[in-house]
Amino acid sequence: MLSSEKRSLVRFLAIYLSSTLVLFVLSSYIFYNFQKHQIIDSQNAKLQLEAEKIIQRLRELHLTFNKPLLYPNDPPFNSAIYDLDKGYIFGSFNPKNIKWNKEFYKDREKLFYLHTLKPYYLGASYLLVSKNFDPEPLNELVDILIVFLIVAGVIFTILGLFLGRLFTAPMRESMEIMNRFIEDTTHELNTPISTILTNIELLDTLYSCEGQKEMRRIEMASKTLSRLYEDLTFLKLNHNYHRVIERLNISELLEDRIEFFQTLIEAKNIKIIKNITPNIIVEMDRNDAIRLLDNLFSNAIKYNHKSGKLEITLTAKQLEVQNEGDGIKREDIALIQKRFRRANSSEGGFGIGLDIIAQVVKRYNFVFTINSDTNQPTKVTIKW
Repeated sequence: MLSSEKRSLVRFLAIYLSSTLVLFVLSSYIFYNFQKHQIIDSQNAKLQLEAEKIIQRLRELHLTFNKPLLYPNDPPFNSAIYDLDKGYIFGSFNPKNIKWNKEFYKDREKLFYLHTLKPYYLGASYLLVSKNFDPEPLNELVDILIVFLIVAGVIFTILGLFLGRLFTAPMRESMEIMNRFIEDTTHELNTPISTILTNIELLDTLYSCEGQKEMRRIEMASKTLSRLYEDLTFLKLNHNYHRVIERLNISELLEDRIEFFQTLIEAKNIKIIKNITPNIIVEMDRNDAIRLLDNLFSNAIKYNHKSGKLEITLTAKQLEVQNEGDGIKREDIALIQKRFRRANSSEGGFGIGLDIIAQVVKRYNFVFTINSDTNQPTKVTIKW
């Protein structure tokens, strides 16, 4: 799966699953509160039924006056009777902070039912009945909701992955078509480019004839095509080719790549300022190093002013390449490091150079920075 496809799939799943999770959590919360009230109402009904039994027995006691008077007490219920002034008369308990304005209420772990007595049996005006709230049905409800959320989460994650792959299928198909096109194009370009470059070098070596200016133009165009071919091959392989990590003399390779771009440099009459420390050794694959340097120089030349300056500085710690161009807006610096993005559409190219640089740098844990602004020189720094 391509990185762009992964990003699209991750974004889709993040939106899809987060919205689904919010919906399910909200629905579960509403259902939980509804069922909680149902459970409390069910247990309150038991309190009310117990209160009716107690009232019946109080009536019997009030009419018979049998001695001794046995107050009705049936665990797990507790009850108490109060006079008209809300004073305690008798009971199996006497709680504090009674809510006289409520018929049913809950206080911590207990449920209460307050009933007004008419007529006043045994001088009582109020009957208060209580029992411990039974949390078992509520705990079972919570367990069911947790299992439901887990199962629903798994099901909708699988469904989201299926839908995500279904939605990204057209993009995946388009990318595969483009990759096949790049592969076929690079394959077809290789032979003619190699032939042109070889024959140009042969003509330069054997003959000193008229048309040198035209030959330079052909060489410049051929080297541009050659570099583009190498970049496309690099992307086509998805960087998964065999690498040979060696102690590379980056100073010598840097001079060699400057010479490779000499035709392009001369075409724009660019002045090269070199501050290259000799015999700087960096451990990396030679092909990766060439891709890194070629794309640095190609961008520095392409986006430089005609007759501008190109300053190349190499030390044991870093490589700096600075040109005199139109500069890059600060807000565009992060954007142009992505594939197929360019800050200046007036220049040619596919927008893959900085993406290749960034990926090579990431592979070797180098540090890659771009310092620029509009109408300011652009400095690219690679720290080893």
